[in-house]
Parts: sequence; structure tokens; C-alpha cells
Amino acid sequence: MEAEVILEYDSARWAKAVADAVSGDNVKAPIGLSVSTLCAGRKVVMRVEFGGRLLTFIATIDDLLFSASSAEKALSATEKLF
Repeated sequence: MEAEVILEYDSARWAKAVADAVSGDNVKAPIGLSVSTLCAGRKVVMRVEFGGRLLTFIATIDDLLFSASSAEKALSATEKLF
């Protein structure tokens, strides 16, 4: 199974911050699961490949989106302070 998730932001700075935040999760991937995250301008591209169970594949994508959402909320809260 393969998936590509593309998130686009208003600025390259936000995209890089989100990509950096999500990339830390990639280290803990189960055997057979490949997750890569890259920042391309204002876009974050996350690619997931897995040959195992569908539920694990879906849970991985859900975790990535949750991490991205958490990073977005933290960035938004931080910007309001400054």
C-alpha cells in the first residue's frame, strides 16, 4: 500500500516547521513501514509505504495528520504571542 499526503501552507516557514515536527515520528516506524517527509517550498509531502495490515497503514496516516495538526496549533499559538 502507498499513500502520499500533501499539505500546503501560506508560508515556506510554516511548511518547514510542520515537516520538521512530523519527521521526528518517522524514526519509530515498524518493520516494513516506510515513512518519508519532505518540505518543498510551501508544501509538506509525506509518503507512506507499507506491506502489512491495512489498519496499521491507516493508523500511521492518522498519526502523521495528528502530528501535523498539533504542529499547526503550536505555530498558531506561538505567532499570537509575538
